[in-house]
Amino acid sequence: MSSKVLAAVGRRREGAREGDSSYKWIALSNTTLGVLMATIDGSITLIALPDIFKGIGLDPLGPGNSFYLLWMILGFLVVTSVLVVSLGRLGDMYGRVKMYNLGFVIYTLGSLLLTVDWMHGRSGATWLIVMRLVQGLGSAFLVANSSAILTDAFPPNQRGMALGINQVAGISGSFIGLILGGVLAPINWRLVFLISVPIGIFGTVWSYYKLEERGIRTPSKIDWMGNLTFAVGLILILIGITYGIEPHGTSATGWSSPAVLSELGGGVALLTAFFVIETKVPNPMFRISLFRIKAFTFGTLSTFLVSIARGGLLFMLVIWLQGIWLPLHGYSFAATPLWAGIFMLPLTVGFLIAGPVSGYLSDRFGPRLFATIGPIGTAVAFVLLISAPVNFSYIYFGGTLLLSGLSQGLFASPNRAAVMNALPAENRGVGGAMNSTFQNSAQVFSIGIFFSLMIAGLSSSLPSVMSRGLIRYGVPSTTAERVAHLPAVSVLFSAFLGYDPIQKLLGSGSLSRLSRPEVSVLTGREFFPNLISHSFASGLHEAFGFALVACLVAALVSFTRGVRRANR
Repeated sequence: MSSKVLAAVGRRREGAREGDSSYKWIALSNTTLGVLMATIDGSITLIALPDIFKGIGLDPLGPGNSFYLLWMILGFLVVTSVLVVSLGRLGDMYGRVKMYNLGFVIYTLGSLLLTVDWMHGRSGATWLIVMRLVQGLGSAFLVANSSAILTDAFPPNQRGMALGINQVAGISGSFIGLILGGVLAPINWRLVFLISVPIGIFGTVWSYYKLEERGIRTPSKIDWMGNLTFAVGLILILIGITYGIEPHGTSATGWSSPAVLSELGGGVALLTAFFVIETKVPNPMFRISLFRIKAFTFGTLSTFLVSIARGGLLFMLVIWLQGIWLPLHGYSFAATPLWAGIFMLPLTVGFLIAGPVSGYLSDRFGPRLFATIGPIGTAVAFVLLISAPVNFSYIYFGGTLLLSGLSQGLFASPNRAAVMNALPAENRGVGGAMNSTFQNSAQVFSIGIFFSLMIAGLSSSLPSVMSRGLIRYGVPSTTAERVAHLPAVSVLFSAFLGYDPIQKLLGSGSLSRLSRPEVSVLTGREFFPNLISHSFASGLHEAFGFALVACLVAALVSFTRGVRRANR
């Protein structure tokens, strides 16, 4: 029997089984749990970092320790971004449910090993980073195959709703993680990782016994050269971006560093070689031919652009709240990580409202309208954030975050459904994973771009402002000049980690030589926020201006994508 006949028979069987109403809800609930767990842990450490580093006895801003800080933040995302396509391809070859189940096992094991870190200092931080990479591997298995499992389980007229719930759960998990990290870390930093263990065990058993292989398998040989060049190339680019935000010599950022330039250049060269290889090998890892499908190509491009806008937004809002707004409104620096997550809740609420609703509506009216309006609404939200004073009214700020969340939720579900519906059944795993790769890697790109623009804005005016402010309150001019010319990234990370930035930058030795009233002013809740406000606003406007343009281009791409009938 020919392969075309076998594929047709498989599609008929698939169509018949898609009518099983009970299984599709099992698939939706299990994959949503897996993706939610994975994305929560992608951000849960952001708020918990001060307690984690305090627990292992390491100063993340100490000399030579920035490596541990950056990789605790970005290592998880880098691994997930690099491996998700390969694991989606393996799902197409050997079974999506099998790969998905393995992801639950790896993720749960990584979470358990994170909680038993017995070491301290740099050794303890190294253990945590390695185990976070293991978590990222498990996350890649889950993310790579969840959309394909759902697309196999649901009929075309319900996929938008199902993928919408799954997609929104994944994106909103990034914001839920902020609150969970803020609640659990002060109790015990190990709880940040331990919470995933019982959920992971439950999800593993549930998926093993209940999920079924309903997709069309396409057995073939593994494209080792493609996998190797893609993985190493993308890793080099993401590492280059990660270290691009670190200072180099007299420069505020590291984009001119020979090491960063070598990493970026080597990464681009390897990815170029990867695309050449994929056109030559008989069983390519990356299905280049899928880009001939306009709905898939345009949907993936708009995914990348919106993710670029969203990825850095989270960090900028956290720094804005923790470094300026919350201290000015009476919150101690130590309490700001938790409250930053709480005050960002409107963003999560918007996602949770708009995602499932837009998914349902896109099943009835098509995805094009919603995938176009969503980025436009997000662009409007960026305009409102740029227009807001640094010490904003929360009603204005919360309403803007709600608009952003609603708009991003309006886009995410229909766009994901359009991408998955455009794919042939036998390529859903690798196609969905390709889309996820662009989404996940965009977050790392976004962080590099946003931080670079923010640092550029701070570096132009902050040194002189900080020097004058410190000298005014008794700090010797030599000390004030030294502190004022410290890398701007140190100032940002101090605020991001919930430290009192001036106390951290000056140190106890310098403060001990000042009078008590001077120390009280310098380490109070108003000095640093007022000092940094103007420079911060300058950098923030540049970063949000870039995100605004990305959203408008995404809207244009979505509008011109055309309409494609869903594949069964």
